[in-house]
Amino acid sequence: MVRLFGTDGVRGLANRDVTAELALGLGSAAAHVLGTSGDFTGHRPRAVVGRDPRASGEFLSAAVGAGLASSGVDVVNLGVVPTPALAHLVGAMEMDLGVMISASHNAMPDNGIKFFARGGLKLADHVEDEIEARLGQEWQRPVGGDVGRMRSDTGIAAQQYVEHLVASVGTTPDVRPLEGLRIAVDAANGAASQVGPEALREAGADVVVINASPDGRNINEKAGSTHPEQLQAVVVAAEADFGVAFDGDADRCLAVDHGGVLVDGDQILGILARALKDEGRLPSDTLVVTVMSNLGLLLAMREAGITTVQTGVGDRYVLEEMRAHGYGLGGEQSGHIILADHATTGDGVLTALHLAARVKSSGRRLADLAGDVPRLPQTLVNVKGVDKARAGEDEGVRAAIESAETLLGETGRVLLRPSGTEPLVRVMVEAATQTQADGVADTLAAVVRDRLAL
Repeated sequence: MVRLFGTDGVRGLANRDVTAELALGLGSAAAHVLGTSGDFTGHRPRAVVGRDPRASGEFLSAAVGAGLASSGVDVVNLGVVPTPALAHLVGAMEMDLGVMISASHNAMPDNGIKFFARGGLKLADHVEDEIEARLGQEWQRPVGGDVGRMRSDTGIAAQQYVEHLVASVGTTPDVRPLEGLRIAVDAANGAASQVGPEALREAGADVVVINASPDGRNINEKAGSTHPEQLQAVVVAAEADFGVAFDGDADRCLAVDHGGVLVDGDQILGILARALKDEGRLPSDTLVVTVMSNLGLLLAMREAGITTVQTGVGDRYVLEEMRAHGYGLGGEQSGHIILADHATTGDGVLTALHLAARVKSSGRRLADLAGDVPRLPQTLVNVKGVDKARAGEDEGVRAAIESAETLLGETGRVLLRPSGTEPLVRVMVEAATQTQADGVADTLAAVVRDRLAL
């Protein structure tokens, strides 16, 4: 049986996979599970609900709110807010639960439902499983004055989030730390279309904005972190110091230097890790990354005296490792970056502010800072139509991997990873040159295709 909850909540095609009925049921089930677990003990339970601007979020947020209220939960509808804003506000507003309606960087027809527990943390897997098991089951529902109430926030909460962001880089009425920087922002016509530029301006930056006119349909459409081409051109044309691109729910951030060259999440992580280490604020001098992070980052961190700890793919696994050991910085190549002193999840606007603060305080251009974290050439091949379950067991595949690792030595690496959702195996190779990476990847892919064919 396929699990309803993935690594980032429930996600699928809106109104077919993710329906109003499902949202209503999940809201009610979540209220019941968390209520019986004792999380609401001693007071009337309260929840906040937010969404990104896609059209389907309107009925899905209404449905999940109805499910919560019908189960005795008071609901505050925040309207359009970034995912990290909702996570922050769960804690700041002392809420018992948060629900975000978003499909993040996915195309507009998709949508998703993500829950946050008290404090703004993602729910544990076992709690999600309990919610899924509760779906459709009848129970004693509240009546009369015991049903929940629903109200809409007027934007005060979103402003609290902006104030939290700008304070994190030392902004005060008398201090504007980004003064003198010109920053281009691609808001992906998403949830940070207003708060992203506003936060950077309040911190002192001169901001050039594109793709900040969401209409319910244009979210992520040839815009944002998954399509940085427009931003690359604008940065150069506007003579900006650099640019930043968010995705639809603004939980990730990529950057573009003054010459229009993309700066990915690995490089941003390396820049921020060095900054925190220089300031004595990088716990255990350790950075948490995933197995997909570029070897160039790992080598650069080793040279800087920073330890890297690798986790499985997914920001939730990065966060789990950070929380388990008290680490302060972690993230993914995709731009999910977690600054634990200020956030409980990846936050694109927060990342942009701290990256800008490092550029300003260092007196160096972003291109120079990114140059300290060189990217090794990388090739990724998806081998389809194979038995992914045997990928780690087949002797021929193992022998081919060992041969490739011997050939590359310390100048490269090999990662072979079965997909979590498709019948395919991902072959990733990093090497000193693109030609070598391509050749080794093609050879390995051929072995996987031959040995694991269905």
